[in-house]
Amino acid sequence: MPKAVSFSRFGGPKVLELIDIELPEPQSGEVQVQVRSAGVNPWDFKVRRGYIPGHQLPSRQGVEFAGVVRAIGADISNWSVGDEVIGWIGNGAQAEFVTVPERQLATKPTKLDWNIAGGLGLSANTARRSIDSLDLGPEDTVLVTGAAGGVGVIAIQFAKALGAKVVGTASSRNHEFLSSLGITPITYGDGELERLRAAAPQGYTAALDTVGDIAIETALALEIPPARIDTIASNDASEKYGVLSVGGGKKNSTELTEFARAASANELVLPIRGAYPMDEVVRAYRDLESGHGLGKIVLTVNN
Repeated sequence: MPKAVSFSRFGGPKVLELIDIELPEPQSGEVQVQVRSAGVNPWDFKVRRGYIPGHQLPSRQGVEFAGVVRAIGADISNWSVGDEVIGWIGNGAQAEFVTVPERQLATKPTKLDWNIAGGLGLSANTARRSIDSLDLGPEDTVLVTGAAGGVGVIAIQFAKALGAKVVGTASSRNHEFLSSLGITPITYGDGELERLRAAAPQGYTAALDTVGDIAIETALALEIPPARIDTIASNDASEKYGVLSVGGGKKNSTELTEFARAASANELVLPIRGAYPMDEVVRAYRDLESGHGLGKIVLTVNN
């Protein structure tokens, strides 16, 4: 029987297990996909740790995937068996097979790496919505905290494309890569505020936080207006600091198709920091939850 990642109690990575699932046959308007790669995201562990209200147990895990169409339901005109696709699902993407409405799929470019395809959608969607919330232009200098992470590394590219000057915090081992994307990297930690001020003596006009409260406080100390600070890492930031809390949402296949095209053409870069077999999902999330590393973690499936 096909396998899927599941958890029956809230907690850390150790609560994850592989379970047998029934092969999900597609109904009218649905497509069955054999998964090749599935993204590993902070959203997943926030749900699994019980931080997001409204989720029932037991639950499967994962929201994004890439794979090959294996069956189609009635009334499907856009997809055929054998098509390579990228898609999303409410939960359960970390599985050998998924079944989704056809509108939740986009074409995977043939030359796009499977691991990038499986990890691209959520990070790019979140980065797009977050950067859009800041209304950036060539006159802006924007701070991106956690610039080497899965969302941060894409967000800095979107901000650069809008003409903004970008300063990003990251560990020193990631500075060379971030500099290659045209931003100014700054080491986080002791003395960070002074280094940030020195990097942009003209001041900052906006900030995207992917780290949490301490980074928001740094942005405020830089005298960035709260209305131009967005965080995807602090659940109570709006009430606590008066800042924005705009993350991912409004997913659509047209946008996902463009993300995939740009990544395939090397116009959008997403480093893969780790690709773990599905049976090593616990190790993958321990890696993710360490908070360190460059780029995205994915699970490899059916490889």
